[in-house]
Amino acid sequence: MLEKIHSPSDLSRLNQNELNVLAEEIRRRLIETVAERGGHLASNLGIVELTLALHRVFNCPEDQIVFDVGHQSYVHKMLTGRLDRFSTLREYGGLSGFPRRDESEYDCFETGHASTAISAALGLARARDFQHREHHVIAVVGDGALTGGMCYEALNDAGNSHTRLIVVLNDNEMSIAPNVGALSDYLTSLRSSAGWHSAKSRVRHLSDVPVIGKPLYRGIHGTKKLLKSILLRDKDIGFFETLGFEYFGPIDGHDMKMLESTLENAKMCKNPCVIHVLTRKGNGYDQAEERPEKFHGTPPFIAETGDRLELPKSPSSGHVMADTLADLADRDDRIVAITAAMPLGTGLDHFAERHPDRMLDVGIAEEHAATMAAGLAAGGMRPYLAVYSSFFQRCYDQMLNDVCMQHLPVVFLLDRSGIGGEDGKTHHGLFDLCELLPVPGMTVLSPCDSLELQEMMRWTLEQDGPCAIRYAKSGTEIRECHEGGAHFIAGKWREIRKGRDAVLLAAGAMVRRAMETAERLEMLGVEAAVTLCPTLKPLDAEYLAGIPAHVPVFTLEEHMAAGGFGAFVSEEMIRLGLTPPADCIGVPDTYLQHGAHELLMRDAGLTAEQMADRIMKKISGGNH
Repeated sequence: MLEKIHSPSDLSRLNQNELNVLAEEIRRRLIETVAERGGHLASNLGIVELTLALHRVFNCPEDQIVFDVGHQSYVHKMLTGRLDRFSTLREYGGLSGFPRRDESEYDCFETGHASTAISAALGLARARDFQHREHHVIAVVGDGALTGGMCYEALNDAGNSHTRLIVVLNDNEMSIAPNVGALSDYLTSLRSSAGWHSAKSRVRHLSDVPVIGKPLYRGIHGTKKLLKSILLRDKDIGFFETLGFEYFGPIDGHDMKMLESTLENAKMCKNPCVIHVLTRKGNGYDQAEERPEKFHGTPPFIAETGDRLELPKSPSSGHVMADTLADLADRDDRIVAITAAMPLGTGLDHFAERHPDRMLDVGIAEEHAATMAAGLAAGGMRPYLAVYSSFFQRCYDQMLNDVCMQHLPVVFLLDRSGIGGEDGKTHHGLFDLCELLPVPGMTVLSPCDSLELQEMMRWTLEQDGPCAIRYAKSGTEIRECHEGGAHFIAGKWREIRKGRDAVLLAAGAMVRRAMETAERLEMLGVEAAVTLCPTLKPLDAEYLAGIPAHVPVFTLEEHMAAGGFGAFVSEEMIRLGLTPPADCIGVPDTYLQHGAHELLMRDAGLTAEQMADRIMKKISGGNH
């Protein structure tokens, strides 16, 4: 039946039994595809019926649906003409794992970071109103996204302005308990019906009746609130209605008949409304239901068992960081670890096993996390905030004003720095150096492997100012970086490969690439030195001054070339009166797509072969 769905309009001809069959087919296709390609599984299994109901009730793409975060849009993609390409999900050149405006007219807004959908949907709704159009705008928001402050800014604005907007709260953490049951369903039907809204309107007008009108209105209104508080016992009702929203729910997010009925009646609201939907993460796949966090974002796995196909060959950088931090916390009671809803992704679950009382998960609230860390540091603690590089962007103002201007000893641990891979442009960690390097007093470090990361972690307790450590997901050891017993010394660079014809300055994940590039250059008759630059700020001015003037310098970085390490080195060398780099090799001025890391490195011109060719052209004056 799934193969017959070419657009949402095909759903209208299906009866309830056919819809149930279709839902099961969708779940099977989700499991099969994500098992092969990797991706976000649990959240998509939980939103199957809700997505079907949305596309049966609303007329997309005229009506516009914005999925918060966007990782829960796989079913939406299947139903909007992309089923034939669904097997290419997250593959280079294939479907994105998130909504893409250039991928389909049904993707009205691109989302990849949490808590943005209500703001975006409110903007779309206001654009509709300015243009005197009548279509519906719907934001589908997970309960996790509501831990982000942006949601509340948008809710406050939408409720205050009375803009017509539908917010679907996909609550996938709460089980559908018996006290929700039939009584709640009945009350939801009543409250979401046309008769309920008509009655509410008539009751409001009672206050216009002379003498008895206002007392009668207060009495009826108070009785309504009392019935709601007794029968529903749901504090969220008061919260959303106080903000100016109509509230429907909670309703069973796997009951398509109830979903469609509620959505149909929500279309009649003249004010913003919230529909509270209860779903189960991983619904229909036992392994994902039992461990939804494991199947939130997963690599390829065996569908029958849920076992992952490839186990990590070595500990991730996040786990190395967390284990090292836990060791330090054994000896220093001031250490506190902070995460913004990513204990597993950042590896801090390892820290929490040993120091649960000093592990703070603030939810999807990076801005709050950074300023709270500043407060902890001002109060005498040593906070470590672990966050993906791409999510660090969300707390730039707090990092700059609250941490760095006060020169507080907060350590930002930026995981997944560099090209992010299959998650695509919203998840590439390519902008952190642009953000960090211009900030006065900030120390910026980038380890070449897990051993250097451990050394940097231990060093952070010796300094009393802000510090950021950016590192890639994998921290496989680079043997050449540790020969001779050399150890990390803050602010110092060192050569790990000798050469007289050129100098390659590299840090982090690019150190290995620099070594490979030097080997290719040697085959072409050029002896290039490779310099390990673990401290990106402050730069090693003494080392730079010691490079012979006739030897060309090249910087290599897995970061945007504009405003990155190379640009910073160029500025410093010019300031010192030295010859600036012959070339600064980094990611060009573009957004990279999604796909395997090596393919994206090729697109960025950062393979060893490409960089060697580029360097040879510079050295030979373009005659190579």
